[in-house]
Amino acid sequence: MATVNLGSIKFKWKGTYAGGTAYTIDDVVSYNGSSYICIQASTGNLPTDTAYFEQMSSAGTNGTDGTDLGTTLTTQGDIVYRNASGLARLGAGTSGQVLQTGGTGANPSWNTVSSDFVKLHTIGSTSGTSQVSVDGYFTSDYDIYELHVSNIQISTNNKFHFGFNLGGSLDTNSNVVVYALHYISMDTSVSSVTESMTYSVNDNRVRSGWYSSSSTNKGFAKIRVYQPLATNAKTSFWVEGMSYDNSYYYTIVGGGFYVGSTSNPTTGISLLGHSGANITFDRATLYGLKH
Repeated sequence: MATVNLGSIKFKWKGTYAGGTAYTIDDVVSYNGSSYICIQASTGNLPTDTAYFEQMSSAGTNGTDGTDLGTTLTTQGDIVYRNASGLARLGAGTSGQVLQTGGTGANPSWNTVSSDFVKLHTIGSTSGTSQVSVDGYFTSDYDIYELHVSNIQISTNNKFHFGFNLGGSLDTNSNVVVYALHYISMDTSVSSVTESMTYSVNDNRVRSGWYSSSSTNKGFAKIRVYQPLATNAKTSFWVEGMSYDNSYYYTIVGGGFYVGSTSNPTTGISLLGHSGANITFDRATLYGLKH
């Protein structure tokens, strides 16, 4: 019986092209990232020679301009971006930095987030206690601190106070605070308006408004403290309070001084209900500010 040569009935993968290898029809090789199939048996003819090979697939480019990212990115944390001429490497920044764009036509860069106004601590929703302390966050990094308290409620007596901590707890000495506060109250029809000034000497806490026990009535307070760590001068403070209670709106603003101690720095602020009343608030957040 005669023998009929059918040739290959499937592709034969031969790996990377080698000039000394004899290739036959339907052999498939790789060359410079592309693949080629042999269409005529030969030895020593490059796959790019169309008389002997046909291209099956073409290598793509490594990046938009053919740059090899494996050599562009050299270190863990590197990122790649396009500069004016092509792909470029941006090495990792220092810990805590953020990536910042320079806008159209400019390169990105690592930058440090401004620390002039920083949230230092937050206490979430709290209730059922007569005193809450925000302590241990005064440092030499900041000159001014602000404590923002939102949605305040008082169980009874509706008076909200704050005091200063010395050595981690509320300073209960009698001669510690001198302040003056201006109160404005008006009913819901604004037909009745009352204004008054309150002065206090030799006290250990500051009243910052009247607040309702009702969950539908929201009250807010902001306490600003200036240079609490200064032991050679009195610590000054400013308070603002806004609230609604018993059909009246209340606004309170004022300030004063905390005598503190010449040997121990002020360490924090305590929030208190009047005469042991429980206080509730959604959030108390302490911020640090630099001059």
